[in-house]
Amino acid sequence: MKSQDIRSQFLSFFEEKKHSIVQSAPMVLKDDPTLMFVNSGMAPFKEYFLGNAQPKNNRLTDSQKCLRVSGKHNDLEEVGYDTYHHTLFEMLGNWSFGDYFKKEAIAWAWELLTEVFGIDKDILYVTVFEGDDEDGIPMDTEAYDIWKQYIAEDRILKGNKKDNFWEMGDQGPCGPCSEIHVDIRSAEEKAKISGKDLVNEDHPQVVEIWNLVFMQYNRKANGSLESLPNKHIDTGMGFERLCMVLQGVQSNYDTDVFTPIIREIETITNKNYGKDEKIDVAIRVISDHVRAVAFSIADGQLPSNTGAGYVIRRILRRAVRYGFTFLDIKEPFIYKLVDVLSAKMGDAFPEIKTQKQLVKNVIKEEEQSFLRTLDQGLILLNRIVEENKGDTVLGEKAFELYDTYGFPIDLTALILSEKGLKLDEKGFNEQLQKQKNRSRAASEMSTDDWTILTDDAEEEFIGYDTLEANVKITRYRKVTSKKDGEMYQLVFNLTPFYPEGGGQVGDKGYLEDTHGDVVYILDTKKENNVIIHFTKNLPKHINESFKAVVDENQRYRTECNHTATHLLHQALREILGTHVEQKGSAVHSKYLRFDFSHFSKLSPEELSDVESFVNARIAEKLPLVEKRNIPKEEAIAEGAMSLFGEKYGDSVRAIRFGQSIELCGGTHVNNTSDIWHFKIVSEGAVAAGIRRIEAITNDAAKDFYFENSRAYSEMKALLNNAQEPVKALQNLQDENSDLKKQIETLLKDKAKNIKGELKNELTEINGVQFLAKKLDLDAGGLKDVAFELGSQSDNLFLLFATENDGKALLSCYISKELVASKGLNAGQVVRELGKYIQGGGGGQPFFATAGGKNPSGINEALEKAKDYLK
Repeated sequence: MKSQDIRSQFLSFFEEKKHSIVQSAPMVLKDDPTLMFVNSGMAPFKEYFLGNAQPKNNRLTDSQKCLRVSGKHNDLEEVGYDTYHHTLFEMLGNWSFGDYFKKEAIAWAWELLTEVFGIDKDILYVTVFEGDDEDGIPMDTEAYDIWKQYIAEDRILKGNKKDNFWEMGDQGPCGPCSEIHVDIRSAEEKAKISGKDLVNEDHPQVVEIWNLVFMQYNRKANGSLESLPNKHIDTGMGFERLCMVLQGVQSNYDTDVFTPIIREIETITNKNYGKDEKIDVAIRVISDHVRAVAFSIADGQLPSNTGAGYVIRRILRRAVRYGFTFLDIKEPFIYKLVDVLSAKMGDAFPEIKTQKQLVKNVIKEEEQSFLRTLDQGLILLNRIVEENKGDTVLGEKAFELYDTYGFPIDLTALILSEKGLKLDEKGFNEQLQKQKNRSRAASEMSTDDWTILTDDAEEEFIGYDTLEANVKITRYRKVTSKKDGEMYQLVFNLTPFYPEGGGQVGDKGYLEDTHGDVVYILDTKKENNVIIHFTKNLPKHINESFKAVVDENQRYRTECNHTATHLLHQALREILGTHVEQKGSAVHSKYLRFDFSHFSKLSPEELSDVESFVNARIAEKLPLVEKRNIPKEEAIAEGAMSLFGEKYGDSVRAIRFGQSIELCGGTHVNNTSDIWHFKIVSEGAVAAGIRRIEAITNDAAKDFYFENSRAYSEMKALLNNAQEPVKALQNLQDENSDLKKQIETLLKDKAKNIKGELKNELTEINGVQFLAKKLDLDAGGLKDVAFELGSQSDNLFLLFATENDGKALLSCYISKELVASKGLNAGQVVRELGKYIQGGGGGQPFFATAGGKNPSGINEALEKAKDYLK
């Protein structure tokens, strides 16, 4: 059975059981501060489990893209070494929110596996929760008794809290679970040892394929459990593992999910899968990682140096490094696999088809960048080897190479071993742990339980229509972090405060009670469909009514910038072409940032046309036409643009200004004339095929033109109020250029003149002509003198120094014959002597320079130079 048919049959089965099929949510999470990526099938439905929202149908089914790079069995560095764990994987799931429970979930799982898919009952085992004394939870006898109706009791195994109790996080909904395991070993292997003894023992052919989670508890901040008012079902089946079972193979990588990618890797690299274990691991790593990286980019997450972007960059670099080391590929090639991936998975996940060219461009550029890093790292590693004393390289040195330059530690260890050296792994791991501890301490946060004041199932956002409201606090909690200290999160029965989302910042403002006491709202965010207001202090009269007031000026400026992003999007598509798509935005009160797909830098004429287009729409005084809570299909039919990577509900809000129509939940001006003026302040590249424009409007634009006018007036005054200041400035630049050339000529003449004097100052140390001296020349002059003297001798060691603008410079020249015969190295000399001027540098073995910020150390550096000849 083909993988496409397996996925389709799963979804159809649960559709017949009255489940609604939902599309996979984007893998990149945008309104959940606890997760970077969707790491399980239930993550997109957290708001339903928490009771913060209600789905249209209490029964749902889907195939969700998930990404795991840490946690149980899913450490990134382990993927590729076994045959059944992955970074990106599909999780087939069926969900019940307060509807059916254990009886139906178990019955349907058994029916689907054994009757529909035809899996032999004799190769299946199930586990149930054995209970936990610490939590005071008894064994899940309910699940055990249900399973007895379908499978022999000796195939029902008891599992501990680690394996059979599922938790959303440190707090929140949780419950016991039943895992279904499959034993696909040969009859001979089964005769030697029973499958029940290998369940949850990391055996590659005895694996879990489906987990049925019974959500019935809530974990509180103090660790205690309370029963949930509604019980839920959350199941997750590993699609790749199911394909392995149904296609009768012994590895996920032998299924048709991966074989087309593996065949393409074999073709590109001229290596064969299945002949050499190191090559096999490399091919598995690459075939796994390209999926994770490609779908992340398609969902809107570009590789970067921070956060989720860093995770994606790290995954891709791991794939590049395995190709570099084990497949001997020194040029970009992973981007070529995207075509095969798109053909294989594009029907189920159309985003990989529509974003294919962008994904290829970004991956190729990232590959090129990292290969340059590897080349640079190899040079630095060779230098470390040259300077190393003994047979072990310090862990601190290797960590610097890893941390500063991104050079993989396992590649460092491999190269060192080839050179007969050992790596101080303990020292490296100590440095790595220190870094992790610093990072963890900086981001560590503790969250108290919610204190419920009144039951309010769904707060209402009224901020589209008003900036003030009388509100009641329905619940609050304290959060503590190293970054912000103690803060409070407040939830209101209704709120005019817009929560951060869609690129737009959250509102600020204040709460005022009837006693005149004021508490400031510092930020507003949305978490699992709940609007949370951040304050430094808890209001004194917590149970009373408050007047909630949004900062009007900040909201207005933000609205100007948000509306401008819509007009900018329209302008770019009109002027550059309809290939332009929004790839990200940041809407603040002071500026806007807009990322979009485009293949080249915008010319000055194009930027001018974009500005003119937006300002023309502002001048047209276009009114806001807003449609709330309309069906998504209706909005799309009317021409509204939806953005890739965004999660939309069945009902949406459409925003129109003239011909610009977009699905958007943000706040906007009532008329484009409110924006006043639009000014682009920068345009540049973010990644291959992604450009970024930063712009300003309204007050910021007024300030921009005022500052430019002031600067122009000052410049004109400095030019004696010239009638043509631009021409006067050009004349000044030309005159300055001529003077510089004259100075350079004079310095060269000076250098030639002192050459004879310096030749007379040479002294002999151990047969080498030596001179260390401070000269009144620039860097070019020092080099000219050194090479002039060097051309007349093959036995010369020179160290010259100069001081300029409070900074020091050292130049070292060593005859090439001395470099060869005595092992001297000018680069090493300036690196070591550079310490005396609080600087550093480098160069070639015969000539190198070092700069520093401590000119007072020049004399000592000159004095120490002769030590190299003793």
